[in-house]
Amino acid sequence: MKISGIIEESIVDGPGIRFVIFFQGCTHNCYKCHNPETHDINKGKEMSVDEIINKIKNVPLTDGVTLSGGDPLMQIDDCLELCKKIKKELNLNIIVYTGYTYEQIIKMTKPQYKELFNYIDYLIDGPFIYDLLDLSLKYKGSSNQRIIDIKQTLQEGKIITSDL
Repeated sequence: MKISGIIEESIVDGPGIRFVIFFQGCTHNCYKCHNPETHDINKGKEMSVDEIINKIKNVPLTDGVTLSGGDPLMQIDDCLELCKKIKKELNLNIIVYTGYTYEQIIKMTKPQYKELFNYIDYLIDGPFIYDLLDLSLKYKGSSNQRIIDIKQTLQEGKIITSDL
C-alpha cells in the first residue's frame, strides 16, 4: 500500500496514545486541506501490511490505531486487510478518517467498504469544509464531520455519534 507517513505516538488523532498511519492518495480536494501532500497517489512510500503491523508491535504504549490520509478508503483492499490484522493480532481499537460520509460508503458497490465496518470502532466522516472550521472540536477539523460509533450504529441500525 502507499503510505504518506507514520506517527508512532500521537495524542491528537483520537483518545490515548495512537499509532497513526497516513495513507497516500485522495481525490476529495478539500479547500485548505491539512495534508495536501497526501493527495497524489504516485507519491508516498510502498509498505506492506506486515511491515506496518510490526511497527505497531514495537510501540508498547499504543492504545489504538488511527488511519488517516489522504483517504484510507482510496486503498480499500489494503485498508481492510490492515484493519483485520490489527484486530486479530493486536486487538487495538481503530479509528478511520475519510472524506466520504457514512451514507456514501454504505452505497458503494464494492463489498469491502461495508466489510470494513466489522473491524473498525469509529469512523470520522465527511470532507473538511474550511468555512466550517472549528478549532474547538475534538479530533475533527470542521463541524460537518461526525465521529460515528460504528459498533453502536450497526447494532441500532441508525447513525450513533460519539464524543470519544
